[in-house]
Amino acid sequence: MALSIKQDAQYLGNARWKWWVWLEGTPAELDDIRRVVYVLHPTFHDPVREVEDRNSKFRLETSGWGTFTIHAKVVHQDGHETPLEHDLVLVYPDGTPTFA
Repeated sequence: MALSIKQDAQYLGNARWKWWVWLEGTPAELDDIRRVVYVLHPTFHDPVREVEDRNSKFRLETSGWGTFTIHAKVVHQDGHETPLEHDLVLVYPDGTPTFA
């Protein structure tokens, strides 16, 4: 299995969502990760966020109103890096997707 970014979201109202992303991979792949550096849209306060919590699968939780591409740098135990990206999808309760 290759590492990938997964997401989930909860609609809060007023065109805002709480959302979270995490890494999926085999236990061995996740054990080989030291940290994940997520790069959010530049309009976020502190758009570069580091997560080191292996138990949460390197979960990042935040909130926002629009979609964008999340870039991530997976830093392995030996120091090498793997780039990943994920297109954030936010959907209204009626099934209508948001647009950036």
